Amino acid sequence: MSSRADVPRWLLLPALVGLGLVGLPVLGLVLRVDWAAFPGLVTTEASRDALGLSLRTAAASTALCLVLGVPLALVLARASGRWVPLVRAVVLVPLVLPPVVGGIALLATFGRRGLLGERLEAFGVEIAFTTVAVVLAQAFVSLPFLVVSLEGALRAADAGYAEIAATLGAAPSRVLGRVTLPLVAPGLVAGTVLSFARALGEFGATVTFAGSLQGVTRALPTEIYLQREVDPDAAVALAFLLILVAVAVIALVQRPGRSPW
Repeated sequence: MSSRADVPRWLLLPALVGLGLVGLPVLGLVLRVDWAAFPGLVTTEASRDALGLSLRTAAASTALCLVLGVPLALVLARASGRWVPLVRAVVLVPLVLPPVVGGIALLATFGRRGLLGERLEAFGVEIAFTTVAVVLAQAFVSLPFLVVSLEGALRAADAGYAEIAATLGAAPSRVLGRVTLPLVAPGLVAGTVLSFARALGEFGATVTFAGSLQGVTRALPTEIYLQREVDPDAAVALAFLLILVAVAVIALVQRPGRSPW
């Protein structure tokens, strides 16, 4: 357990400034909310459609990240070939790309004239500007969060338990399910929550790749952007609603008595 002696007093000032950098804009947003009109602003048909779509697609993209990201993190954590740094760099690219560039890249791949989209269209499958495109855009930007969190946890975990289980005759899949994943559960939970939160707030790649069709591709961040031009009070109210949802998800994971991550 760490003690107060571990933290020099001079670190308190930059720590408070950092907290202010994050917290003050949120406070400013809260102070701008028109509380009298808030219920009506967040319960319009467009707002309900946008929130529902955001929750559904964020859940779907997070599930996709788990299905693809857990194996990817395991391979990166356990492999030692020269190709590992290159693969890791590719996985991390969405973290540094502007979201709009990610949307253009997705269009170049899954659009009607894209690398795969043109071939898929021959079979009657269209992805761009559909709800599936929203899920793919969200997964594209949120997958690295899951992979980074889980790979770090896997590298920090004691591999001795898995080796002992293997020497006792446990199959690799059994070792993975009964030993490895339980050991890194906090990292897996952290990566899952970060992926969901990132997917929930995704805007640039989504609007570029999926467009803005109410009830189909217009997620809550897109609705906030559109309302900003016509009804700033509605945009502020919806922005606060998005923050509430994100805080609720984090609070659900960080319940009292539970280790943070």
